[in-house]
Amino acid sequence: MSHLTYLEAGVVGLIQGVSELFPVSSLGHNVLIPALIGGSWAQDLNVAKAESPYLAFIVGLHVATAIALLIYFWRDWIRIIGGFLASLGQFIAPAPGTRRWQLQSSDERLAWMVILATIPVGIAGLAFEHPFRVLFGKPILAAVFLVVNGLILIAGERFRPPSSVEADQRAASERQLAAAGAMVSGGGRHAGGHQAIRNAEIAQAVHADRRLSAAGYSEALIVGSSQILALLAGISRDGVAMVAGMFRGLSREDAARFAFLLATPVILAAGVLKIPDLMGHLGNGIRGEVLFGSVLSGIGAYLSVRFLVRYFQTRTLTPFGIYCLVVGGASIIYLGLIK
Repeated sequence: MSHLTYLEAGVVGLIQGVSELFPVSSLGHNVLIPALIGGSWAQDLNVAKAESPYLAFIVGLHVATAIALLIYFWRDWIRIIGGFLASLGQFIAPAPGTRRWQLQSSDERLAWMVILATIPVGIAGLAFEHPFRVLFGKPILAAVFLVVNGLILIAGERFRPPSSVEADQRAASERQLAAAGAMVSGGGRHAGGHQAIRNAEIAQAVHADRRLSAAGYSEALIVGSSQILALLAGISRDGVAMVAGMFRGLSREDAARFAFLLATPVILAAGVLKIPDLMGHLGNGIRGEVLFGSVLSGIGAYLSVRFLVRYFQTRTLTPFGIYCLVVGGASIIYLGLIK
């Protein structure tokens, strides 16, 4: 890993930031790209190698990705954390006429939904990350699972239940009402127009969190458990979480939002756990490259989430599924038959 170049770090960092939030598997891309390029890239950037410093590098990049998500969703996380603290207060000193743990607000319920949804993938990651990486972190298998990911995304859209489609319509109606209200409070399209747009986004986020909090804890647990599949290089955490959310009746927009909220604690925890490795001997001689890759990863993640939050309000997972089929299939042909 001492031969990691700034070019390698920059390419991997940018791909990590972008593909972590796009439903196309960041780990799958970070396994495939070095193998497809070959040469020193394939030698330096081998995620399946025992005690791989490359894995510590790309997982360490998750910290920058998580920071970007925290910056974008900071208002939402303040509400969610406030809801969590309020729920603890309700346990310690219940309000008159209420029971302990009788959650009072949508923010309180959403906070515990995020916690419950994070537990399964957290346990699975700690228990199985190493064997999954060694067994399945090989380029040809990453290409196969990328094809599987594409099929999951396309099937998720093709067989979406009517309840999810109806939820799309309700979300669109609330989005229009929030935009109209923000336009009035912002002084119209021209006067304070930028502030009106921002007010609309904030109002839409509040409405979305209320809809999510009404989904229930069992749905949160199912969506969170689906993220375990992303331990397989080539399967997208956000992609499978979105599909699971839609199959549990969430709108596409709300499923994407919940997936992004769930991604924040998961990838932050994964990154923090690997930071000691990068601060130790594995990081000797490459810390400048790691910092460079992290900056690009954070920028890529922030721009990606800004784009995707708007994209999934009206558009589908299908283009990403087709991309995964094409790239995964082409990689299988190249790695298995040509190279």
